[in-house]
Amino acid sequence: MNFLDLGLSEKTVKAINECGIEKPTTVQVDVIPAILQGKDIFTIAPGGCGKTVSYVLPLIDIISRREKLNILIMTSDSQKSVTISDSLAMLNRFHEETEDDADGEEEGDVIIGSPDLLVDLVNEGQIDLSKINILVVDDINLIKKNKQIKNMEKLLEMMPADKQNIVYTNRRSKETQSILDKILKAPEEIKVDKNKEQEAKMSAPVEARPAKPAAPAQQLRNAAPDPEALALCKKYNSFQGKTPKFLLNKVELADCE
Repeated sequence: MNFLDLGLSEKTVKAINECGIEKPTTVQVDVIPAILQGKDIFTIAPGGCGKTVSYVLPLIDIISRREKLNILIMTSDSQKSVTISDSLAMLNRFHEETEDDADGEEEGDVIIGSPDLLVDLVNEGQIDLSKINILVVDDINLIKKNKQIKNMEKLLEMMPADKQNIVYTNRRSKETQSILDKILKAPEEIKVDKNKEQEAKMSAPVEARPAKPAAPAQQLRNAAPDPEALALCKKYNSFQGKTPKFLLNKVELADCE
């Protein structure tokens, strides 16, 4: 089984090959086709098995179809959001902007952030979640661990009911079941064997940056755009020249240098 067999475009597969990813992991084989088919998905998988790439790749192809969809990726913390942003930019490098994209009045947005940060941005009028088409939750158990479930529930109330929902967790938890029931309706459930975790070490397209302490929310709200993140997006022409909204708040790394 290779990435083309999973239904990904040749441009996306070219970026995968250049990043040194040789073959899809178990979770990627199961999840990628389901996302491309528009299904609701609940995936139980341990860390390090290629979960991020399993949704980043099909989302890139969905965006490249010029469908002008709005995508929200909800994370447990800022460091994870940065990793996802970098992966999106790197793996989107061969999807070039067209004249239609440049002249279009409406384009889809990619919003990446933790529930706490997203609630602050909504309250300040910086983002609107009423037209979200695809929701990705990475990882709901870690969001619970970081005590952000209440803000996650607030955000869910702002989103339409008819969106595609893609939820990941590192383990099934009774504490998150009630909110899962609110998000998912008859999802396809995918469970990855922990014993196969090691096979995903080849799946990371971007070398992870060293973990750094997260900045306070107030510091993020008052921050200017991060030049490094903007430059990364421009270099790889991320999403037809548009910067994922999270990157405008990605300054805690520079502040913690």
